[in-house]
Amino acid sequence: MNTDVAPRLGWWQQTWRLMAAAAVGIPLWLSTGVVMRGQSTGTGSWFFIGDPLVALGCLTALLWRRRFPLGVAMTVAIASTASALASGAAFLALVSLSTRRRPVESGVVGLALVTASQFAGGFYPTPTGPLWLALAFPALIAGIAVAVGMAIGARRVEVRSLRDRAESAEREQTARAAQARALERNRIAREMHDVLAHRISLVAMQAGVLDHRGDLTAEENRVLVRGIAEGSHQALEELRDVLGVLRADPGRPEPPQPSFDRVPDLVADARTSGLDVTLTTTVPGTPSDVVGRTCYRIVQEGLTNAAKHAPGAHVHITLEGTVGDNLNVSVRNSPATTATAPPPASGFGLLGLTERVALAGGQLDHHPTPDSGYLLTARLPWPNPTHEKRA
Repeated sequence: MNTDVAPRLGWWQQTWRLMAAAAVGIPLWLSTGVVMRGQSTGTGSWFFIGDPLVALGCLTALLWRRRFPLGVAMTVAIASTASALASGAAFLALVSLSTRRRPVESGVVGLALVTASQFAGGFYPTPTGPLWLALAFPALIAGIAVAVGMAIGARRVEVRSLRDRAESAEREQTARAAQARALERNRIAREMHDVLAHRISLVAMQAGVLDHRGDLTAEENRVLVRGIAEGSHQALEELRDVLGVLRADPGRPEPPQPSFDRVPDLVADARTSGLDVTLTTTVPGTPSDVVGRTCYRIVQEGLTNAAKHAPGAHVHITLEGTVGDNLNVSVRNSPATTATAPPPASGFGLLGLTERVALAGGQLDHHPTPDSGYLLTARLPWPNPTHEKRA
């Protein structure tokens, strides 16, 4: 990125800068008029007509100061010799040039401004005094202008750098989030591959029996047809969850994943590890494999986060629901009772869990509680297999 390119100004930003430049020159112009009243000079017409016109031209030239910074600054510095009212425009031009932070350019224009000020006596009466004093005052003004411009330029570079870093960090965070979602989809595909392949294999086997066996009774045929229908229905349920998800490593399927029945074992393992955990469940029966696996992962994530971020806290897990409605999962932990250094965290555990719950057709919510604890809840659909078959 070209650091010499300053941000574009809106009409109001441009206007108030020009008005400020004009306002800076007014006191010098008025003081010059007061001095002229006490002296008989022939510059009255120039003071009231020429001086304002030159100042107006300088202010107009400032509109192009960001496109042609050096040329505009040099022109205004020289023209300000003939106009006391243009002194503010010369100051702004030098400040604007100095924001580029090029010492040679700023020094040349500053020297031109100091030199040009020595010829102002040709237009207006100037007070007599030593030469060093006549040079010191314009040199001080030029130095102030250069310092202000350098500071503004440094601030612009810093702000631009911070903005670029923020945009880069946002892009990286978006890329990491997308990668986490892709990895979670691949993980779900690997988990469900064996189950889906097993169901399709059973359906193919039963269909092959019907095709090659002609000696089956009517009851045996009905049993096989019913098995094919049920297997196909279950396979479609599994396929609905993995549709559009590509397996990252087809040659290395993962072992069977935990199910709903292993949630008590998970809680027992957490207690063994030192967590204070209680489990309350009012779930009649066993949910489907997809719902059970998702429920297991929700409880696992809640326990993991409680162990990492709330050491010594009490964790209460609640499972409730009925077939044909929803399975509700709640993992709530109290505030931490042990002060430890915060562990490193990837920040994508809940993101991946949200993706998993969404693929199961449910909803996930997590937020701090008023007592400084944390609550993780999920609602998973639990359809009635009997009703689905009838439908």
